[in-house]
Amino acid sequence: MKLNEQSVAHYAMSGSPADHEGFLRRCSTPGGRQPAAPRCWFVLKGNLLFYFEGQESRPPLGLIVLEGCTVELCEAPQEFAFAIRFDAPGLRPYVLAAEEQEAQEAWVKVLSRASFGYMRLLVQELEGQLHELQLSLASRSSAPRSQARASAGPPPDRPPPQPEEGGPSAETEGDEGAAKPPAPVGRRRPAENWACSPACLPLNGGDSPVSPETSCFPKLHDWYGQEIINLRREWLQSRALGGGL
Repeated sequence: MKLNEQSVAHYAMSGSPADHEGFLRRCSTPGGRQPAAPRCWFVLKGNLLFYFEGQESRPPLGLIVLEGCTVELCEAPQEFAFAIRFDAPGLRPYVLAAEEQEAQEAWVKVLSRASFGYMRLLVQELEGQLHELQLSLASRSSAPRSQARASAGPPPDRPPPQPEEGGPSAETEGDEGAAKPPAPVGRRRPAENWACSPACLPLNGGDSPVSPETSCFPKLHDWYGQEIINLRREWLQSRALGGGL
């Protein structure tokens, strides 16, 4: 691969922010016997790892392109060493050593995630998670509407309209009403003509001698309305008798 050295050097020395930087030692290949590894200043920008002679040195001494490689810990004469290995045959690994364990772990982490291949996999995974989240939100938004329709159920049945009960007038009472003696208040008689649906039939199979089954409103209406009718009839009788005298 050809690189424009001037453009690469300009990018290395530009003021663009670095992803990671710090001192590392350039070691020999794993198992080597190099007594003192040179200490260089490494700067990571994207998938490009530059190294300089010192922190203020310009231009860079070299460049490592972090594509098609793996980063792993390795054995070396220096402590806290790790190796950058490439999949292509014939490419030697780069063995570097940090000054402490925390720095070693930080470099291995950032270098393992620096390649475009890793970024491509990360973007694909994030897109999949976003798609699953959108499906989950869509299902959650539709669930309350379906639950509301299910909980609402069919509309409640309205009770059948009840016939209007009207008391007899004075003109319709006549002599027939006067001929019938009023029933005692303590022994009220139920109305002779009343209709009750099967749903309001008395549960105990009959009425009480004092009051009818309370589950049937029309029957209660007629029962207690009969007392008013009887009282009115009694009043009309007393009025008629008093006028005759």
